[in-house]
Amino acid sequence: MVGSAICRQLQERADVELITRTRKELDLCDQTAVQEFMKSEKPDEVILAAAKVGGIYANNTYPAEFIYQNLQIQNNVIDAAHVNDVQKLLFLGSSCIYPRQAKQPMREDSLLSGMLEPTNEPYAIAKIAGIKLCESYNRQYGSDYRSVMPTNLYGPGDNYHPENSHVVPALIRRFHDAVVNNLDEVVVWGSGTPKRELLYVDDMASASLFVHKLDRKVFEAHTQPMLSHINVGTGTELTIKELAETIKAVVGFKGKLIFDLTKPDGAPRKLMDVSLLSKLGWGATTEIELGLQISYTDFKSAGRHA
Repeated sequence: MVGSAICRQLQERADVELITRTRKELDLCDQTAVQEFMKSEKPDEVILAAAKVGGIYANNTYPAEFIYQNLQIQNNVIDAAHVNDVQKLLFLGSSCIYPRQAKQPMREDSLLSGMLEPTNEPYAIAKIAGIKLCESYNRQYGSDYRSVMPTNLYGPGDNYHPENSHVVPALIRRFHDAVVNNLDEVVVWGSGTPKRELLYVDDMASASLFVHKLDRKVFEAHTQPMLSHINVGTGTELTIKELAETIKAVVGFKGKLIFDLTKPDGAPRKLMDVSLLSKLGWGATTEIELGLQISYTDFKSAGRHA
């Protein structure tokens, strides 16, 4: 999703030659294939947005896949970039890297300061390893490998599976199906009280390219060799209940909301401290209502509900 958004923005630039591969064309878990790709294409810069992602249900059900595949993808791409003399790389992580009880809003320096959220710990550990891999290559080899940590993303191209997806696409799918099937109620996992920060995917793409292109001296002046990742978010939050009610209105569902207390809530709150990125000169621009409307239009036009 975010990789597609980054590609859309880069395609508008005349000074960029994009080199991309689909999942079918290049298995990033295949070390030999990734090394051969880097050797043959010889990119000047790499943006690593690929990952195995999913919501609470998927993370709880497939923890081995989440940690193994994400570690494989990161290790293969970052090392192949280094071996083939790529000096500039951007790694996209996740807000899941921060401790479950991290002080809110979560600053970059809260990394590794406490226990992780159990429901997605394997995924989070993989993403932390990706940050540290980039920092270690920088320290040992003088590379310019940077990391950005997005908050919860949503937008066109999302995975709308009713169980395995993240909260926004899952709710869009459930409310849409309820309208189509004339249902009287929609079930939302958990209590509805946890708070979430949501960032529209095109804003994330913009922020990623902003950080990627920052002058190296400016970047290094605002980060540390072993604390170099930068948070990306909106700095605002809403409860799951508020989110569900907003999506309900966007989709046009008229029935009741039922909160299933037997299902896990996940982290009670996840708000990013985005003061560093704001200080550097970037801020999100897409309001949540507009972003959700665009997302629902994409969902319907792409036939993702079929």
